Amino acid sequence: MATTTTVSAAGTLINYHTEGGIALIEMNDPPANTYTYEMMQQLDRVFLEARMDASVHVIVLRGAGDKFFSAGANIKMLSSVTPEFKYYFCLHANETLNRLEHTPKLVIAALNGHTVGGGLEIALAADMRLARRDAGKIGLPEVALGVLPGTGGTQRLSRLVGKSRAIELMATGRTMSFEEAEEMGLVNQVFDRDEFFEQVADYVKQFLPPQKAAGAVGRIKRSVQSGLEMSFQEGLALERELQQHLFQSEDAHEGLAAYVEKRTPQFKAK
Repeated sequence: MATTTTVSAAGTLINYHTEGGIALIEMNDPPANTYTYEMMQQLDRVFLEARMDASVHVIVLRGAGDKFFSAGANIKMLSSVTPEFKYYFCLHANETLNRLEHTPKLVIAALNGHTVGGGLEIALAADMRLARRDAGKIGLPEVALGVLPGTGGTQRLSRLVGKSRAIELMATGRTMSFEEAEEMGLVNQVFDRDEFFEQVADYVKQFLPPQKAAGAVGRIKRSVQSGLEMSFQEGLALERELQQHLFQSEDAHEGLAAYVEKRTPQFKAK
């Protein structure tokens, strides 16, 4: 059963729709889909809604329109507020993206246009990034404004592409094509321009029941996202605990039985 929610505390800034195990979250402030505190509050709300919805197994995040996934924080807003407000604005954005990153459901960012600054920082909190061919540039050019990427960019980018390359990209402020970003591992795959959203939908379906055990997918994510912030031994302990949880599930029973019986498993949606 599909549901559609428009969060509108300060205008229609976020569109939220669920169908077939997928939650689609769309940043809706064209043309650049820049975010304000109001938009980040709305994102926070729908992230929590998707987390708590047992029928949702995969979260897809995209920008409205064809030109931008997101150009990041709204510069006009930032230029008119106090330094204290900016600090708490960044703190809340950190908290929101941390919640998304640690939700045990797969999160895929569909980069349908330019993904720069804070827009890339949002995408970095996703588990995978799928990009639209020849649709825009990607990068963290905040140095040109005299600031650094302050919504997790310095930390997530360095963990993804390595310390030296991350420093180079941020210190130069260079933006690049999605194809170049794919080569360095910043983007997982680049899909055709004309059928981008159709290809994203097809890609996402492979992670849904009955093809995949959604609980196992979510806990693979949780083990990686949380485990990499721990020591190796602590990460192994987390892995064992998550595995024990899965061993007690109906999906594990079905998967093991299907293997023994030499048939394709049919995992159930919870």
